[in-house]
Amino acid sequence: MKLATIRDGAGTRAVRVDGDMAVELPAADVREVLDRDLWHDWAAGVEGPRRPVADLDYAPLVPSPDKIVCVGLNYRSHILEMGGEVPEYPTLFAKFRSALIGANDEITLPFATEQVDWEAELAVVVGARVRHVPVESAPAAIAGYSILNDVSMRDYQSRTIEWLQGKTWEHATPLGPWLVTADESPGPGRAIECLVDGEQMQKADTADLVFDPATLVSYLSTIVTLEPGDVIATGTPAGVGWGRGRWLTDGSEVVTRITGLGEQRNRCRAEARP
Repeated sequence: MKLATIRDGAGTRAVRVDGDMAVELPAADVREVLDRDLWHDWAAGVEGPRRPVADLDYAPLVPSPDKIVCVGLNYRSHILEMGGEVPEYPTLFAKFRSALIGANDEITLPFATEQVDWEAELAVVVGARVRHVPVESAPAAIAGYSILNDVSMRDYQSRTIEWLQGKTWEHATPLGPWLVTADESPGPGRAIECLVDGEQMQKADTADLVFDPATLVSYLSTIVTLEPGDVIATGTPAGVGWGRGRWLTDGSEVVTRITGLGEQRNRCRAEARP
């Protein structure tokens, strides 16, 4: 099953994607769906007005998650690219919800930085409230998977040993288009790629992850209570701009794909100086 959050007039609405049609659900967004008891059966069974998928205006998949937790240095290929060593524990940082945009929205390039980078990532969306969940039980807490591009401002990121200041700039992180529920999503390996202006920059398989989704859910649930709609960005493979000395510029098109999870297509626009 595929679920999405779309813009609908002045607000948003959750929909179930059935082939080339989307069925409207009586919920404002995907997080509201996941907050329901037995949400999967409910979402699969609801019948409502239909609209063509081709006409959908995707909002961020989860517009207001309680948490957006990101994992750095989680692909072996990317660790080698950056000259690092495979970590013993996940490297964690966070984003704020103001960073999120829809799957086809414009990426804002801040005037304060000239080193804006792309990072294709598999996103895990939490579907249950859990704390201290063991690894073997963690898959049951995963609602499904989506796509996220952890667009990063590298000059700000490298100012200190903490990465937050390079990672959560406003209107710069596409999330979506869909949540593909865990029972239907491909795995454990998924092809992931990122193209910039038609040139392939990243191509890998999520099987290269150091810490897989279940391990991350278990680890994070030891630190905080995970809530329905929380987003975990699992890290990016090799091929980022930082390793090439190449950055996104005004007008660049970023295409991010993961097999079975769809595609994001985002145009970059320079922010006007105030």
